Amino acid sequence: MVLLSFDIEEFDMPFEYGKTISFDDQINISRAGTIIILDLLKKHVVTATFFCTATFAKSAPDIIKRIIAENHELASHGYYHSDFKVAHLLESKQELERISNSEVIGFRMPRMMPVDEQEVAKAGYIYNTSINPTYLPGRYNNFSVPRTFFKQMGVLQVPASVTPIIRLPLFWLAFHNYPLSIYKALCKWTYNTDDYLNLYFHPWEFTDLNDKQRFGFPSYVTKNCGSQMKNRMDAYITWLKSKNYNFGTFKDFLKTLN
Repeated sequence: MVLLSFDIEEFDMPFEYGKTISFDDQINISRAGTIIILDLLKKHVVTATFFCTATFAKSAPDIIKRIIAENHELASHGYYHSDFKVAHLLESKQELERISNSEVIGFRMPRMMPVDEQEVAKAGYIYNTSINPTYLPGRYNNFSVPRTFFKQMGVLQVPASVTPIIRLPLFWLAFHNYPLSIYKALCKWTYNTDDYLNLYFHPWEFTDLNDKQRFGFPSYVTKNCGSQMKNRMDAYITWLKSKNYNFGTFKDFLKTLN
């Protein structure tokens, strides 16, 4: 099963590069990118999981309504993207359930940072996908973590997909920077080994990020962004469907494990 997921949040990433961006711009950029994603998924008739901050959901309830109406899954990405307290685990779940009128059973920590699994379980989540089981300089070193799903503290852990053996990451930056033919080959190897792919992206990748004065991003972040990202994802989903890979939400994936 192909688990496409998108982290929809207030677009605060420019702060990491010494830039400022208004809250309205953060929401509007994420909103615009999410609409592009939803249109793409609708075109291909595939479902995905949207990990959403409560802050974004409160600012864009119409987007949340569309996500649910089009049979996608809504999961938690915390209350705020750049501020975390343990209480936010439950508070974000409750707020997302209130806005969406749907059950929220999954969690992903912003920036794939560590989180106390006991607290995740206490907040009522069934699964957590906050681990990228690879090495990313300056961010994390998770070579000692299992590469595929496992249980911890009663919560199913579903790490982001990396290749067998050498653990090359298949996350959003890889999608932007690997030649698409290489990325496809790595995904095929991983899918054939694991029988699933867990891939995550963000809505702002589908918008133009090339204004360095405004955003401050290095080239490895802006490569293939905007319309190029839209076309790249369009071609990639077309290829996945040509391989007869099934698409599903994390809720769908959990059903296959029972």
